[in-house]
Amino acid sequence: MVTERDVPAQQDLRHDWRLDEVLALFDRPLNDLLFEAQSVHRRHHPGNEVQVSTLLSIKTGGCPEDCRYCPQSIHYETGVEAHGLLPAGQVAAAARKARAAGSTRFCMGAAWRSPTSSQVRRVCELVEAVKDLEMETCATLGMLTPAQAQALARAGLDYYNHNLDTSREHYREIITTRTYQDRLDTLANVRAADIKVCCGGIVGMGESRRDRAGLLVELANLPEHPESVPINHLVQVEGTPLDGTPRLPPLELVRCIAVARLLMPRSVVRLSAGRTELSEETQALCFLAGAGSIFCGDQLLTTPNPSFDTDMEMLDGLGLERQAMPRRSTEGLRP
Repeated sequence: MVTERDVPAQQDLRHDWRLDEVLALFDRPLNDLLFEAQSVHRRHHPGNEVQVSTLLSIKTGGCPEDCRYCPQSIHYETGVEAHGLLPAGQVAAAARKARAAGSTRFCMGAAWRSPTSSQVRRVCELVEAVKDLEMETCATLGMLTPAQAQALARAGLDYYNHNLDTSREHYREIITTRTYQDRLDTLANVRAADIKVCCGGIVGMGESRRDRAGLLVELANLPEHPESVPINHLVQVEGTPLDGTPRLPPLELVRCIAVARLLMPRSVVRLSAGRTELSEETQALCFLAGAGSIFCGDQLLTTPNPSFDTDMEMLDGLGLERQAMPRRSTEGLRP
């Protein structure tokens, strides 16, 4: 099977997209947009294969950030029960369960603004425990220093997730406790440590189409395209400021995924949070638009997600295959 790593580097990858060009892609007739997006997808990825990941909250709640969508912020009353960093045995047990259910990547999220060096060392132990199961690993821990990124790389971390969330122009409407440049600096630190980047955003936060296009321009014009691009559909949580935001039309999410596929051909576009509110037909259109990965499991951090059984029934009904477990490799593993 062809994978994203098997495709030779393309000389025509662009990092100079203009906002007006991307808005023009959004405005294309949907049939034309989907046809081109699926054509590009098949040139770089298997046409009927979906990579399955599982996301576990390894440290929940108590975050000092004021992200207006997040139920884990200390600024909002959402009923989320906070807990400290989970022990390695509990995390490894969750990873084994995910692996048995068909996940090939195990993602670990901690509600920190920026972890301490001691906290990063403890997360490194969790990374090593999951790597021993021969799964791909991903972590999202907040802002990282260069030394922290290097420590995670030595532990064998495959991917680091750090989303831009939205456009530069809309960003201050969503977050005030961390700047856009803070996010870009962490991405640069992760790249310098030779960890693959998982970076995307959230749609449906009251932003305009221009903001959605602006987010994708930022991602596509990074020095290197993120290997994974999660497109999250806002999960509205009671108690957060974005609860009650007008719902994004489902086809606008489909367009966003299709445009992401066209701008970043070799990246894996991930249909991420918010799938419980999407019909199976909408999700099928997202796969047609170029989505090549989903999160499976009853919960994404603290918000609901379709069950494994529900997702497997959907994939089977669509004739989509799950990506096989990656071959064992010693590259990047700790000495």
